[in-house]
Amino acid sequence: MKTDRADIKIREVGPSEVSILTHYRIAYLTEMQGERPSEYISELEFTLNKYFKEALSEERLFAYIATVDEAPVSFGAMVIKKIPGDFNKPLYLEGDILNMYTVPEARRRGISSVVLEHLIAGARERGISKISLHTSKDGEKLYRKYGFTEAVYPILELPL
Repeated sequence: MKTDRADIKIREVGPSEVSILTHYRIAYLTEMQGERPSEYISELEFTLNKYFKEALSEERLFAYIATVDEAPVSFGAMVIKKIPGDFNKPLYLEGDILNMYTVPEARRRGISSVVLEHLIAGARERGISKISLHTSKDGEKLYRKYGFTEAVYPILELPL
């Protein structure tokens, strides 16, 4: 059942709302990776609150929250990276979408599409030239609908 777009309110998350970013990040991680001991969650909360506060104040991150009937239901953020330029342009900005998350009871209603649209528009406004993300199988269809494809160059990782 889709939610009427008029019922979805979306706004940019401000520096005073760091706890919202932390809450949704932990909800996302718990769903993807499972429960963790409360001592670890407390340490993670502290570290994430510090990271989000710094990243927002330095404009290295922006985020949106969607509400329906004033209840937060969906969230998405983008980390901004400055990349050295080349012969085409002296500097590039790239964005990494960070933990798009919708509360389970609000899924499959089109709400995350609204958040994603705002993230893409926010990236364009900031001069970001490329957006990347990691996706779950459930999220892949949404991102492909908006034009996300495999990277042009192979992506290799070395976990350290």
